[in-house]
Amino acid sequence: MSIAEFLSFAFVQRALIAGALIAATTAALGVFLVLKRLSLIGDSLSHVALSGVALGLITKASPVFVAVPVVMGSALLILKIKKHARVYTDGALGIVSALGISAGLIIAALAGGFNADLMSFLFGGILTVSRAELLLAAALAAAAAGIIYIFYNDLTALVFDENFARAAGVDTEKTETILVLISAAAVVVAMKVVGIMLVSAMIIIPPSAALLLAADFKRAVMLACAFSVCAVLLGIYFAFLLNLPAGAVIIIINILILIFCSAVRKYVIKKRTSARID
Repeated sequence: MSIAEFLSFAFVQRALIAGALIAATTAALGVFLVLKRLSLIGDSLSHVALSGVALGLITKASPVFVAVPVVMGSALLILKIKKHARVYTDGALGIVSALGISAGLIIAALAGGFNADLMSFLFGGILTVSRAELLLAAALAAAAAGIIYIFYNDLTALVFDENFARAAGVDTEKTETILVLISAAAVVVAMKVVGIMLVSAMIIIPPSAALLLAADFKRAVMLACAFSVCAVLLGIYFAFLLNLPAGAVIIIINILILIFCSAVRKYVIKKRTSARID
């Protein structure tokens, strides 16, 4: 099938646009989360999203729109546990993750088990993106871009040195809450791309690849977005062409990009070391 034929399908056009928007959003936020050591929040909140999706299916409402407030509320719960229960961040993530997936399994059982709709959220269904979900992806991308632009200095200070940021007058608690909330919304929308099982990879892998090559923070954000968008677009095309799960193909491409970036970094370091010795 030619590229022109592939792009002629309306559902493919929606998938490509939504996928690119979601990929850029998760990658940009992922750079901040990785550096703040909150990258596993994607894994934790994706488990919580199972509860939201199951609740949406049992109430006959849109699973994505039901999952957004559920996951955002859980993100706030993580911060509350971390602050008031004197639990480390990874402990808070584990607690909320266990609660979310347990509740999701119970709700799914009450709804009659794992039907086809729920399975599509578990493993992704980017080619089934609806018009409403496309608009949600666009709204999320705009909101994330606006937040990063407005709070860029505060977010940067927070992820590099929280104590310095606090001493400089940054409201670190508010900034971290904003970052976690917008990331929670991104996790829910990203379910449509790669599924609940793989959504954390969208947040972790492209930023990790970008940080291997980027000379500064802004370039890391731009590179992460570029890597993630390329992986999604190529993943959708090859998945459609070869009749493979789009989510899995997208993640494999992301991993290949990470391996390539690691090899390039090692080559550059080796070359610089050799030049200094000579």
